[in-house]
Order: sequence, then structure tokens, then C-alpha cells
Amino acid sequence: MSAPFHHLYQATAAVLLCAGLFLSFRGGSPARQPDAAPRAVAPRPPLLPREENMISLFQGVSPSVVYITSITEMRDFFTLNLLKIPRGSGSGFVWNEDGYIVTNYHVVADARSWEVTLSDQSTWKAEFVGAEPDKDIAVLKINASNDRLPAISVGNSHDLKVGQSVLAIGNPFGLDQTLTTGVISGLGREIESVSRRPIRGVIQTDAAINPGNSGGPLLDSAGRLIGVNTAIYSPSGAYAGVGFAVPVDVVNRVVPQLIAYGRVIKPGLGITMAEDYVVQRLGLKGVLVVNVVPGGGAEKAGFNPTRRDRRGRILLGDLIIAIDDQAIVDSKGLFRALDEREVGDSVQVTVIRDGEAFKKAVILEAIK
Repeated sequence: MSAPFHHLYQATAAVLLCAGLFLSFRGGSPARQPDAAPRAVAPRPPLLPREENMISLFQGVSPSVVYITSITEMRDFFTLNLLKIPRGSGSGFVWNEDGYIVTNYHVVADARSWEVTLSDQSTWKAEFVGAEPDKDIAVLKINASNDRLPAISVGNSHDLKVGQSVLAIGNPFGLDQTLTTGVISGLGREIESVSRRPIRGVIQTDAAINPGNSGGPLLDSAGRLIGVNTAIYSPSGAYAGVGFAVPVDVVNRVVPQLIAYGRVIKPGLGITMAEDYVVQRLGLKGVLVVNVVPGGGAEKAGFNPTRRDRRGRILLGDLIIAIDDQAIVDSKGLFRALDEREVGDSVQVTVIRDGEAFKKAVILEAIK
């Protein structure tokens, strides 16, 4: 071997020897390629009884929950053609096999037409049947076959307890058939309806209720309807752990009337009243009678309306301060009192006239 090649050979051998010593010092050999095979799947133990129950409840009830799209019309600026534009969406549920669908009034309000998508993803044009804005409840109807319309199981709400488990099924953010769970975190709440009248006895829950859940069912652990999800309390606009549902006892009273008459037959005194701010400016508390309905209960009982004398001076009418000894300080108090009564009931109304308080018996009549 010539001298140059001999030196090159020695240098190469030295490098390889150093590399071997370095690997030996690191305690291993060159890294191997990673194994591309998937990991072995660990056996899964049986689902917990609570999980099994939740899955069973969801599978049983979700076919009754629907997705509602409210549609309005807008004229195209260039062609002047009318375009159908989705205005909003929400949830609802099948009331019975005749195709009646229950939802919130605010889900369907101010729209020109509606579409209902069932759990089998079929979509149906809906007819508006009726609504009760004071309770935020509305009813639609679709002409689907009975086998597509499993009616929801109806429970009651008068005996609910704080701490009971609840489930909400709906379509938050358009994500259909979404289940959330929680507990009843409060009872006897009061919220304001879209008509500005109070809804009493509202159920409070920490089950997540988000935009799109409105109108969907709140269920107990037996899968029965106990409320209609209607609102959240959210100072920031995001879900904050407090949702509200109209109690099913109210729904079960309102919906049959909407189906039968298209409206709710509500009891009234047969008066028109002054706005609360007018009464407050006068330094008074109660409900001021402005007019009495001809032939109504208040007129028959001899109520005085507000009027002018011959000189044009305003003479205040009767001021209602109690019904059956239940104090009335404003119009909301009057609505609360009447909400607990039926057409044909007799009530003792305490009024102030010319500084003197006295009672008058009034037969409640249907508001027309």
C-alpha cells in the first residue's frame, strides 16, 4: 500500500473507532425506525348504570325533538324578486301524533313561514297554529305521517325539587340533537316574557342552554317533559350556568287552548289600565282604571273609570290595590293575580275611590 493510501486508511479507521467509542459511551446503538403498528386496544369495562340510563333516555326522547327554521321574505334590490331568507332557528318537540309542534314564541315570531326538520332529517313546511306571547309558547303544525311523529312524554312541574337531575335536548348553534345535562338549581323564578308580562314559577337549571336550544324540552330523569327551555341569564352574552324553562304545568294548560282556539282564553276584570309610570308620577301604588269594558265584570260591579268633569279637569278612576287580599302595587302584580284564576271565578277587588277603600265582587270574564 502506498504511503498516501496508508495514511487515509488509518484516518478512516480512527474516525470509525471514535464513533464506536462514542456510541458505547452513550450506551446504545443507532436509533431504530418507530413501529408503525397501532397500539393495542385496552378492553373497556361495562358502561356505568348512570351512563346506560342517559343513553337510553336520549335514544328514547331525541326522535321527538325537532329543528325549526323561521323564514322571512326580502325583495332583491336589483331584480325586485322576493327572496326567502332564514331569519332564525331554534328547537321544538312533537306534542302529539297529529303533527302539532311546540316551541317558544320568540323562535317563530315575526316570520312569514316556517320549516320543521325531524330527527330523520326530513324537512316539512309548517303552519302557524297559535301563540301565547305572555308565556313565550307557540304551536306549529306539520303534515307528516304518524310514524314520523313520536309524541314526547309529559310530566308535571308542581312537585319538582332543587337538585333533581335534568336533561336538555336541542339544536344549539344549529348542531342538531345535542344533549346537555345538569340539575334543577332553582325553582319559583320569574322572568319577563316578550310581551313584558311576568312568567311565574320558572325552572332554573345549570344544564347548558345556548342559542338554538330555545323551544326544546327540559326532561327529568324519567325522560318526561318538565319544561320548555326559553332563556339564559348571561351578563356577558355567553352561557354562564343559569338557564330557565317555562314549567310544563303552564305549557300543558296553554297548548291545548292554542290547538283548539288559536289563542289562550284568559280571565280579565273588563278594564283598561293606566301605564305604571303614570301611576307612579301621581305618587300612587296600584292599578288605575282608565276605562271599563261595556258589559264587562268591572262595569257590572260599578267600577268608576277615569274621566273629565264639565270644566275639563281629570277625575281619577278607581285605584285597584288588592285582589282577594293579595296586594296589587302595579300591573305586573295584577297579571300575577289573574294568572292564578279562571274565567268565571269571583274575586274580591279592593279599590280606593275618593280616598276611601272598599271591596267589590267581580266575576272574571274572558278577554276578547
